[in-house]
Amino acid sequence: MCIGIPMQVLQTESGRAWCDDGQQARWIDTRLIDEPDAGSWLLVFLDAAREAITAQRAAQVRDALGALAAINSGDLVDLDGFFADLLEREPQLPPHLQAQVRAKEKT
Repeated sequence: MCIGIPMQVLQTESGRAWCDDGQQARWIDTRLIDEPDAGSWLLVFLDAAREAITAQRAAQVRDALGALAAINSGDLVDLDGFFADLLEREPQLPPHLQAQVRAKEKT
């Protein structure tokens, strides 16, 4: 299983970007996405950018990763602070699965 890490672009070159995850900076392969701009955020798997994300989404992913780290260390008591974006929200299927459910309902 791969876990995506949010990283902020510091500078770019053709096909790669120098990015920082808050703990270290390193070169990230950007050939799978549109060329990012300095200051933008990427979701990175195994040193390759798979998706450009917003700063808000990067913060949400960092919070979730922080919760996992706290659970792993045994320090976590309350999850609500880590997943504030999910509180009081009904779960939703992704659009491609919603379409399948609607198609099934019609038959």
